[in-house]
Amino acid sequence: MRVHVVGNVCVDTTFRLDRFPAAGETLNASDHADGLGGKGANQAVAAVRTGADVRFHAAIGNDAAGAWITDQLSRDLDASHLTMLPLPSDRSTILVDARGENLIVTGASCAAAFDPLAASGFIRSVERGDIVVVQGNLDPDVTTACLKLARSAGAMTVFNPSPLAAGHTPSLSDVSLAIANAGEAEQLTGISDPDAAARELIRQGADTAIVTLGAVGCLVADGKGRVDRLVAPRVAVVDTSGAGDVFCGCLAGCLAAGMDLAAAARIAVRAAAISVGCAGTLGSCPDRREMKLLMETTEAQTA
Repeated sequence: MRVHVVGNVCVDTTFRLDRFPAAGETLNASDHADGLGGKGANQAVAAVRTGADVRFHAAIGNDAAGAWITDQLSRDLDASHLTMLPLPSDRSTILVDARGENLIVTGASCAAAFDPLAASGFIRSVERGDIVVVQGNLDPDVTTACLKLARSAGAMTVFNPSPLAAGHTPSLSDVSLAIANAGEAEQLTGISDPDAAARELIRQGADTAIVTLGAVGCLVADGKGRVDRLVAPRVAVVDTSGAGDVFCGCLAGCLAAGMDLAAAARIAVRAAAISVGCAGTLGSCPDRREMKLLMETTEAQTA
């Protein structure tokens, strides 16, 4: 069983400040650094660190940043399925305040132009029983087509509809598992209560749904109307950026290892908790050793 992650990759530049600037205000950061990022890349690396066989499909520009991205990705996974476009590589600017909260702005010309159905070998590589993970970074019609193709091929489809495209409500009809944070779930359903929103995501077409709740944990809803709450461990928060991607990627990797959804979600909650205690987006993701230990100890505690 293989995990296919279809999405974006970019260079993240993170600035650390005591507080976010007001409109028109300039602040000096206490620290800044470049790193690998993008929701697709973050989720692909988190999945491969669980031990999963991962194929990552994304676009880079034909520039020095694209070469740097390829080199960085190659440290964790096979980067040969990246598609090079005649565009500047995508970039994100991330502001992180003293509480660990973040603001993110992304230039996403490669993600906007990328069509994995016309490039990267995506169509030929998906097989029955595989897991296909998609986010909201690509053109909405492309995302819908990827989910439909994956579902028709007999794959499990995992959809993390973030970021939400303005003026577009994504279809969940070909989604095996929808994963959204509380704010996104409310935007998708119009329901502020996370329990009810999780059920509404299923009514809209998803087979199952997870609503992540940050430091509180997450809700797991099935098609029978049952909603289970999983509590996150308490940790000192350093940086919340990338935690949701660690959750999604870790979850997909655990599912590929044969775990049921509840067990995979318990491990993913703990992996995300580890990530918020570290600085950086992808840099905060547990490494292979940490992920292996986390999977073994979580399974042992629930056996």
